[in-house]
Amino acid sequence: MASQVSQIHASPISCNMENRPKADFHPGIWGDVFLNCPDKDIDITTQLRYEELKEEVRRILVAPMDTSIQKLPLIDAVQRLGVNYHFEKEIEDALEAIYHDNNEADNDLRTTTLRFRLHKEHGFDVPCEVFYKFKDEERNFKSSLTNDVQGLLELYEASCMRVHGEDILDEAISFTTTHLTVAAATLDYPLSEQDIESHSKALLEFAKIDFNLLQLFHRKELSEICRWWKDLDFTSKLPFARDRVVEGYFWIVGVYFEPQYSLGRKIMTKVIAMASIEDDTYDSYATYD
Repeated sequence: MASQVSQIHASPISCNMENRPKADFHPGIWGDVFLNCPDKDIDITTQLRYEELKEEVRRILVAPMDTSIQKLPLIDAVQRLGVNYHFEKEIEDALEAIYHDNNEADNDLRTTTLRFRLHKEHGFDVPCEVFYKFKDEERNFKSSLTNDVQGLLELYEASCMRVHGEDILDEAISFTTTHLTVAAATLDYPLSEQDIESHSKALLEFAKIDFNLLQLFHRKELSEICRWWKDLDFTSKLPFARDRVVEGYFWIVGVYFEPQYSLGRKIMTKVIAMASIEDDTYDSYATYD
């Protein structure tokens, strides 16, 4: 017996594209600001000074000190200034030496927490039990710790590195948040220029030049990306889509800013830009079919 196949013809969905609501994105605010590269690079004198300072900071990092933990504030300053990518091996070697130094019992709150955080950041296995010495007989954090504002701030930052099961760090973040809120009016900048200069004026000067060099480097990258975007002419071809390529670049440069990731930044910025175009196209013209 011949099988009968019933066919159901789907009726077309009526869709008036002209009247379909579209997102009203405001135009890009940057215009052609980033199209052109900066006219001049760093001068020769500054470049030579930059290389000289870099080697001086390297010598300071590898220089022997009375105790290995004396390098902790210096390493922290190098990282906070964003120049640690120049000295990765020196920092790793110094932290390795400190890690195997067992003179932990005599360290104060600031040193203990700084050591814990830096080692955690660099993948060392550090136990949270080092903080039990800062508790009293009732297993509460000692009230005397509230007088050490810088130590509390370091403990708060160390607590942000906690993982599941580190209950004492859960207690620490609650303890420090409460007391730092009270002490907020008396807090100075955690890392002021004076703090850095106490370690090395060369480090501060080097970081300032490095910042300017990186900014120039990023401007050149962004200029290249903006020219690519302008050549595609999406602003006129697809006026319904967002023009946010600059914001996409800022997003990625906030993830990894180091010069060696230049290609990755360019690729990711372009991927974000194209994904944004696709998303806006679907929002404006996609149907249930």
